[in-house]
Order: sequence, then C-alpha cells, then structure tokens
Amino acid sequence: MLILLAFIIVFHITSAALLFISTIDNAWWVGDNFSSDVWRMCTTNTSTCMAITDQFREYQSIQAVQAAMILSTIFCCVAFLVFILQLFRLKQGERFVLTSVIQLLSCLCVMIAASIYTDRHEELHQSPEYRMEVSKGQYGYSFVLAWIAFAFTLISGVMYLVLRKRK
Repeated sequence: MLILLAFIIVFHITSAALLFISTIDNAWWVGDNFSSDVWRMCTTNTSTCMAITDQFREYQSIQAVQAAMILSTIFCCVAFLVFILQLFRLKQGERFVLTSVIQLLSCLCVMIAASIYTDRHEELHQSPEYRMEVSKGQYGYSFVLAWIAFAFTLISGVMYLVLRKRK
C-alpha cells in the first residue's frame, strides 16, 4: 500500500509540475526567431519581449487561456493538500472523492485552456500588433506539456476516485 501511495503522490506532484511549467514557460508557439506563450512574445535574436495586452485582436481568447491554466494549477495544488488532509482524516475504507473532484476540475480547466488555444491559434497569431511574422510557427513544448498535464490530471483524478483508504 505504501508503494501505491508513493506512486500516487509522485504522479500528482508531476502533474502539478507540468501545469506550472506549461503555464509559466514561454513556448506555446515557437518559430525560428521567436517564442510566444499566453503572457508575452519574445524574439530570440534580440532578446526582447513584448507583453500580450488588450491591444491584440484576440486578447479575450488569451485571457480565457490564462485564467483556465491558472485555475487548473490552483485546483491541482488544492487537490494535493486535500489529499494529504484526507489521508489522515478519513476512516478506513472511505474513498478520496473530494480530492478526485478537485483534480478532475483541474483536468477540465487545462482541457479548456488547451482547446481554446488549439481552436484560436490562427487568429491569435495574425494580429498586426506583433512586430514580426508569427503565423509561420508551430506548437511549442509548453503546449504539448499542457496536453500531457491534461492526461495526468485525468488519470490521477480517476485514481483518487477508485482509491480507498486501507491500512
């Protein structure tokens, strides 16, 4: 049982780390000489960054992605704290339902964020406010990590739903 518990804790911490990296790191959309995320766009050769503000055409979509990723990260961290509390407070044989619900909410938020970005990426990168041509890029590793975090949070949410507290 301790090995299973250790695996679940490591899996949850990995999910949280993936969410933090994909939310913070500047690599959702990358090209030869630029990288862009939901917060800013940076040019590689001059090392200058420009914040994405309400001047951009699709700023509402970017804000939705920002909010969903932040909520997802918060839910994942809260789910871990609730799991630790439930580990010591639940009676033997009870399920970690509250932890599972919070983790599945985190899964839903990251899915919403990545789906919005996937759907709106063409419009997001054709804004005339960009200083360079960013529409010729491709998805970066932070975007891929967001989808991997979706899978990890979904799996851990289901694991918590199935997991019973045993001795």
